[in-house]
Amino acid sequence: MTENPLARYAPFPEPPALIANYLAERASEQSVVDGPSPWDLGALPAELLAPMPDWLDSVCRWLNQTYAWQPHHVIPPCWAQHEHLAYEIAALAFARTDAYEDPGSTVLWHEQYDRFLTRMNNALGKTGDECRVGRHDHRPARFQLAAWPPCTPAAEAARPAAPAEGNA
Repeated sequence: MTENPLARYAPFPEPPALIANYLAERASEQSVVDGPSPWDLGALPAELLAPMPDWLDSVCRWLNQTYAWQPHHVIPPCWAQHEHLAYEIAALAFARTDAYEDPGSTVLWHEQYDRFLTRMNNALGKTGDECRVGRHDHRPARFQLAAWPPCTPAAEAARPAAPAEGNA
């Protein structure tokens, strides 16, 4: 008897238990949880944010192993240093978890994944090639952001504190 070739496929990484419990509580009809969506990384409290980097990294590794057949499909290992990618990967990971409850949604998730790749490559541009081989550099367009005038006092007060250099 031959081995089933599908038996070697790795399953999608399960969300951390803390996040899964949070999602279940938010979905409950009698829920008193009114917290942020877990894919809104910047809004998560520290307790919920703590397990996310490891899980999202395992999601990236799974996506790369499963779907990245072309160099421009590879999510770079420095994904967490690209804020837009971290948000997108979180949303994509939670969407996939939901999508696999219904076959029609699964097809839509694959379309979302394709659009994610397009947005990722558009945002990374040529620097994406360097990032994919482990040569991450800070945002090349940073000088363009410096052209923005300083925040108004009201906007500055509403802005979250920036992490200390070296902690990102």
